[in-house]
Amino acid sequence: MTKPLIRQLAHTCLLSTDLQASADFYVGVLGLKRKFDFIRQGKTVGFYLEVGDRTFIEVFENEQASNHDTQAIAHFCLEVHNLDDTITHLRNAGVTVTDKKTGGDRSLQAWTSDPDGVKIEFHQYTDQSRQFTGGDCVFPPSDLPRNLAAI
Repeated sequence: MTKPLIRQLAHTCLLSTDLQASADFYVGVLGLKRKFDFIRQGKTVGFYLEVGDRTFIEVFENEQASNHDTQAIAHFCLEVHNLDDTITHLRNAGVTVTDKKTGGDRSLQAWTSDPDGVKIEFHQYTDQSRQFTGGDCVFPPSDLPRNLAAI
């Protein structure tokens, strides 16, 4: 058997209308480590955030980021150690976050959005998570996170 072509997700790139607000959220609230900045002509135009083992979020300043109708990313998901603690932390920081629920994949999840409206799923695996047990995720359409506009 040959080695798979893809090793893992390297990074997700987000556009931000306000780099400081994004840094405050991702570093200040979520506690991610700012790995390095992107500098153009002496000005910070973006930064890299360390999420885990060789996984990053890249954030670039872009005044068009507020046009959510053309946003190419539906959401991204961050695995957490304890979803209850994460929800409590976010709410204590003044961040709106959904209640915990079990997704179709049998993992626990809660949702929020960043300052530019990018949807973020917080995810905690369970012993029944399909990522470990296999099998299809079967759920009624109402279980899909289609309308997260309230977040």
